[in-house]
Amino acid sequence: MVRKILIIGAGGIGSYLVSILNKTNMYRITVADPDKVERKNLTYQNFREKDLLKNKATLMEQRFKSVIKSIPFPILTASQIMKYDLVICCADNLDVRRLLYRTDCKWLDLRSQGRNAAFISYQVEKSLADTVLTGPDGSFSCQGDNWDGKNKNLHYMHIAIAGMGAEWVQRWFNDEEVESFKVVNV
Repeated sequence: MVRKILIIGAGGIGSYLVSILNKTNMYRITVADPDKVERKNLTYQNFREKDLLKNKATLMEQRFKSVIKSIPFPILTASQIMKYDLVICCADNLDVRRLLYRTDCKWLDLRSQGRNAAFISYQVEKSLADTVLTGPDGSFSCQGDNWDGKNKNLHYMHIAIAGMGAEWVQRWFNDEEVESFKVVNV
């Protein structure tokens, strides 16, 4: 059975997650991201020089056969996410997460910043969900606030959490027991 997945965000985490899930041929993936590839993205996201200034979601659809649709604009309403078997948030801001956490859909939230990464699922207790939704609004890089743009200071936790997220997705769709929350710090 092919499962329908929406991946919100095709940057540091999402661009690697799509690549991993594509290899299984088990998913029909929709990718939503309004952002275009910038030069700074080339050092830590799954894009190439020829992708500069192109929409990230559209590139995922062009590159991976499991991606059946790209949405090159933001997810703003619950109705946009309700028709999927699983919604995976890889976005770089809290607004879309707040929307997701208020819905009845099945979701997985993947996060990374610097040397830290986490996943949180719809199965988590509400009190913990409220805690992880606090913080300033805005966009936050997977590289963290102290990244100076130099390759020698790159962090790779976004790739690690993409792999952990793919593992969670495989186990969850196989009806195996999965954790609702995990934090990793290296």
